Amino acid sequence: MAEEAATEKMPLLERFGLKLSEKVEKVMPDPLIFAILLTIITWILAIVVIRPYEKMGVIATIQWLFVDSWYRGFWDLLAFAMQMALILVTGYAIAYHPVIYRGVKRLARIPKSTKSAAALTALVSLLLAWLHWGLSLILSAILAREIGLEFYRNKRPLHYPAVVASAYAGLGLNWHWGLSASAPLISNTPGHFFAKLFKDLYGVETIPLSETIFHPYTLANMILIIVFGTLAFYAVAPRNVSRGVDVVAPHVIEVAVKEGEEARKPEIKTIADRLENSRILALLIGIPALIAMWFWFSRLGFFRGLDLNSLNFIFILAGFLLYLNPIAYMRAIARATPAVAGILIQFPFYAGIMGLMRYTTVDGGPNLATVLSVALAQLATPVTWPAINLYLSGFINLFIPSGGGEWAAIGEIITRTSHQLGVPIGKAIIAYAAGDQWTNLFQPFWAIPLLAITGTRARDVFGYTIAVMILATIPFSLGLVLIPY
Repeated sequence: MAEEAATEKMPLLERFGLKLSEKVEKVMPDPLIFAILLTIITWILAIVVIRPYEKMGVIATIQWLFVDSWYRGFWDLLAFAMQMALILVTGYAIAYHPVIYRGVKRLARIPKSTKSAAALTALVSLLLAWLHWGLSLILSAILAREIGLEFYRNKRPLHYPAVVASAYAGLGLNWHWGLSASAPLISNTPGHFFAKLFKDLYGVETIPLSETIFHPYTLANMILIIVFGTLAFYAVAPRNVSRGVDVVAPHVIEVAVKEGEEARKPEIKTIADRLENSRILALLIGIPALIAMWFWFSRLGFFRGLDLNSLNFIFILAGFLLYLNPIAYMRAIARATPAVAGILIQFPFYAGIMGLMRYTTVDGGPNLATVLSVALAQLATPVTWPAINLYLSGFINLFIPSGGGEWAAIGEIITRTSHQLGVPIGKAIIAYAAGDQWTNLFQPFWAIPLLAITGTRARDVFGYTIAVMILATIPFSLGLVLIPY
């Protein structure tokens, strides 16, 4: 009774976040279960919406659904999965460099309450997400865990799940407007899968980053969302409720071991040891890589030269130059590999869902993604299209939680609709990106590394992220519609 009375005295947004967290904790499954359930739902949608059995018969429909659509798409994103895995592990390795790690620990000593901890973690996550979504996800997770450890050591009350939830802010609110944004980078990569479509409609095969990531429209929206996200996670974090602090205790030993490993100098006894720890070898790789990138961007310019491949190359280069020790860098990468386990097993399932969205055509008719997209696009006008684009991509993101994978599935309908309405393609890409990142706050797929690092479950933290997702509908919708392009 006392706990219920304390809850009733909370400010409205705190009470909203806590109540939603309690409800989500009872129903939110593991991300793999989420992927399986979404696969089943997409099977049902394909059958109900496309109605293939009316023309094909039962046996042919079964083959069409499971083989021609689902299995066909199951392996479509292997190259892209590798690119995403590299973004994650290179960001992880840089985040765990001793110099950066010590900086994170110093940051963790600043907050003195759950609210200030949530706000600080959200702000760090949002700022880093613009630079690199993998770095944001890992560094913010480490910061949340270090804050938990700091409060645990000093025996201060902390609502740990709320702080962990705020570490997901960058992936849910602004990563797809930053330097590692999938759709803008894909659209700026020569030979991408919509190059011919862009050429036919807009006369160019690629869209430079000056029209997407670095356009004033994007930057203004991003500033709005960064301010909103920091305040929103502060507002929903409980003020006086301590919950989940003990969950960080097992990490005390883990962190102490890692700190000891980093502090211990390697023993050099053999020629192999010298080669493995050679600064010269690290420089012989790092410097030519730096030269390669210099010529690459000199030839293409920054706005056209930055794509997924060059971004990964830069972060691999940064790791070699930061560690200046090949084997130490390799060990940092090895420590990061458990974080990509979810990508390895779940990405094919989401690629299968993408296949169901893309390949479910009958006699040359529209696929499932087109049917769902057109239904929303028909409601659009040039003014409302950015907001409808937001809701459309946000909805499809639940089934295809990959910025690039979803763009492959529905980018054509977004491009054609934008052209018909006279909306600049750069603006449409940014509105799409907003929706894709927005419902990450509901979709636990990309939170897998965060949950692993912090020792939490999706059900522990997603009540708070969903609360912020609901609140974010307002600034996203108003910003995309009212801010001029």
